[in-house]
Amino acid sequence: MQEKPNVRRVERFGLQRKIVANMTTESWREIPHTGVLYEPDVTAFWDWWQALRKTPQWQGISVNTVMLYACTLGLLAAPDMNAHIRYKHGTVSGEIKQFDTVNLSMPTTLPSGQMMTLNVHNCESKTLRQISDNVADLRRRLANTSIDDVLFDVGWDNTIKLLKKGRVDTIIGRLVGTKIGNGPINKLKGGEKKAYNALPPTERLTKHDIEQGTCLLSNIGSLYRGSYNPPTLLVVIPPMVCALCIGSFTEKPGIVTRADGTKSVEPRLFLPISITFDHRALDYGEIVPFLGRMDEVFAAPQAMAEWPDRTPAQL
Repeated sequence: MQEKPNVRRVERFGLQRKIVANMTTESWREIPHTGVLYEPDVTAFWDWWQALRKTPQWQGISVNTVMLYACTLGLLAAPDMNAHIRYKHGTVSGEIKQFDTVNLSMPTTLPSGQMMTLNVHNCESKTLRQISDNVADLRRRLANTSIDDVLFDVGWDNTIKLLKKGRVDTIIGRLVGTKIGNGPINKLKGGEKKAYNALPPTERLTKHDIEQGTCLLSNIGSLYRGSYNPPTLLVVIPPMVCALCIGSFTEKPGIVTRADGTKSVEPRLFLPISITFDHRALDYGEIVPFLGRMDEVFAAPQAMAEWPDRTPAQL
């Protein structure tokens, strides 16, 4: 008789995992995903960043901050990627809403090991310093935030929107789910709840800080640095139409063309970036302007010298 495997542990879905499961399931059910793996030569970009982060005023600036700025430049060149979609399958009707504002949804690891997506607003109108300060402030306020309370607020808003759309069946299912097989929901109560609500928005995260952005940017390379594991398909979260995923800087042989036209194979640094998009909203042609702008960014370190003092919209 075959022995059953020992169960190490059973962990019921908490509120954060419920929200992630619901959003990703909806994404996979509704969205026809497709994408491309973009792998630019970033040797010059790396050298510029390393020199910048060693200066006193920029000591330790993260590559994640720099990539927020770089990808904003790419999205400004490809507005089709910086958009939301509304689509009704039954009537084959819909619309795509492009945005001038670039609000990047940035998955962030919590102290518990869980993930939460923070929204870095208005990246197009922020200098590199302002983006860096914005991310630092989000992380500071995250430390003061009751995760389940802010997630519950977002879930409640979403439920109200479903009610307005007549999705009563979905709402009933969610209500049942809160009572049956529910994992721990660590909402504050009593005096703790009152004190927490008294904190101003400048001291804790609000719904505004975790709402859906105009495009998602994930940096899995920061989780396993130095390993060549190129990201492939990242789930697009509706209503966004695009998700960008950054891998790790990797040294590989590359072909270098000199001014006289001669070529040689030399060690170069490459950065794999996965671009996944909703095929209802985008075709490959709409991605090309993003690729072209990013090629310009990575090939011209002299232009990067303007980043600390100018916004992406000014370049």
